[in-house]
Order: sequence, then C-alpha cells, then structure tokens
Amino acid sequence: MNPGTLAMFIPIVSVICVFTFLSVASWAEARRQERKDYYKHETLKKIAESQGPGATGALELMREEKRIAARKQREGQRMGGLVLLAIGLALTPFLWVILDPGDKGVALVGLFPLLIGVALLIYSYVLAPKEAQKAHE
Repeated sequence: MNPGTLAMFIPIVSVICVFTFLSVASWAEARRQERKDYYKHETLKKIAESQGPGATGALELMREEKRIAARKQREGQRMGGLVLLAIGLALTPFLWVILDPGDKGVALVGLFPLLIGVALLIYSYVLAPKEAQKAHE
C-alpha cells in the first residue's frame, strides 16, 4: 500500500471510531436513564397504591418533580437564548471588521443567532406555558 492511500485511511478510520464511540455512549446513557425511570415509576406506583399518607406523599413528589423539570427547561431556554445572543453580538462586528468593504452585507449573518437568542428569551420570559411560570415563581 502506498503512503498516500494509508494517509487517507487514517482520518477515515478516526472519524468512524469517534462516531462509533458516540453512538455506543449515547445508547448506554439512554438505556441507563430508561432503567432509572422504570424503577422510579414502579416505586412510586407501589407507594401510590398503598393507603394513607404514603399515597399523598407520592403524588406530591410527582408534582414537585414536574415543577422542577419545567423550571429547568425554562432555565435551559434562557441560557440558550443568552448564548445565542452573545454569539450574534460577537459575530456581527467580527465579520464586519474582517471582510472586504464590498462584502459587508455578509456580516449580517451574525443577526441570525442574535435574533434566535432574542426569540428564545422572549418565549422563556413572556410566552412560556402557565404551568412553567408557576414552577418558576
């Protein structure tokens, strides 16, 4: 095999290995989360089926977990919005400076992440579902 062919196989094999690893890691994490959710559901189901304060406690635990999940989702949307806003604010002047005077319109590409970030922030603060707003308060 000549050196040029061998040099071409190294990046190909590397990319295949990386994506194989990512696929297996993703599958393993999904499987772990599935088992965790299953055992948690079974435990809550047994507690809820019992009589007395245990059933009430299990239902309250489920409601609280729902509130926490909604709050985390809103916080994630806000973080994503802020990151995209910052990228847009940094990208537009950067492209404006490095491009030729005739290509300044391309610098407006930075407005795409900026506007997406603004949309995420507006949604998370103003238009989010009422249940999520109750969880945040």
